[in-house]
Amino acid sequence: MEAPSPARGRRLPAGRKADLAAYVDEVGRVTVADLAAHFGVSIDTIRRDLDQLDREGVAVRTHGGAVSTAESPGRDRGLDVRLRMQVAEKEKIARIAAELVEDGSVIMLNAGTTTLAVARALRNHRNLTIATNNLRIPAEISPNAFRDLYVFGGAVRTLTQATTGPVSLALNSSTPDVDIRCDLALVAVGAVDETGYSTSNLGDATMMAEMVRRADRTAILADSTKLGRRLFAQVVPLEQADYLITDEQPSPEMSAALAAAGVEVLTP
Repeated sequence: MEAPSPARGRRLPAGRKADLAAYVDEVGRVTVADLAAHFGVSIDTIRRDLDQLDREGVAVRTHGGAVSTAESPGRDRGLDVRLRMQVAEKEKIARIAAELVEDGSVIMLNAGTTTLAVARALRNHRNLTIATNNLRIPAEISPNAFRDLYVFGGAVRTLTQATTGPVSLALNSSTPDVDIRCDLALVAVGAVDETGYSTSNLGDATMMAEMVRRADRTAILADSTKLGRRLFAQVVPLEQADYLITDEQPSPEMSAALAAAGVEVLTP
């Protein structure tokens, strides 16, 4: 974009905010200093504008700048940022996912803000057994919803507040891992295309694939911004999931591929 002209610099704040929102959306990730220089206003003014854009859900405020809500899902973002992106869409997906969970069943949930929304949506369920690598779920899920809650061990990724390691549990340090299975795996992914489901981190992909392998049924969770994309590491091919839960109907091409793979698409 061109540097702001003197006339542009004198525009009303509402006009500047519209320009600011469009610029953040185009660039994807920006700093406060860059925005102040680009629009010819003070850093404090930019901070106030970004705070308002964040409240309105137009951009996501970060430490020192902002990111677009439509930024490519291929980049790893901190959990605090991702919690404020596609919030309404994730809540819709979570409500549908919760309807697939039967009281008394065994479920696995992987890391991510969408599965965190699912955990909150399970508040009216009872007697569940839950296994997860999502470190936020124990603090956020209703204690009335579960009978047993297990967290898989492994390396802790502070950026995503999750563990990465084997999908296994041991009774104690002197016994071998117990073979575990679940009725339903609820797996949030970073991208979905005609070849399958993918994510940006190899360790995460390996763990997610293992959850799918140990499940009687699998529901893939992905908001519509992730459809038609491919990331670094494939989790599993399309046909290894039973459901795709998303907030909008996929494109005709994507819908045809999912139908051919025997995947049922669930939308609000």
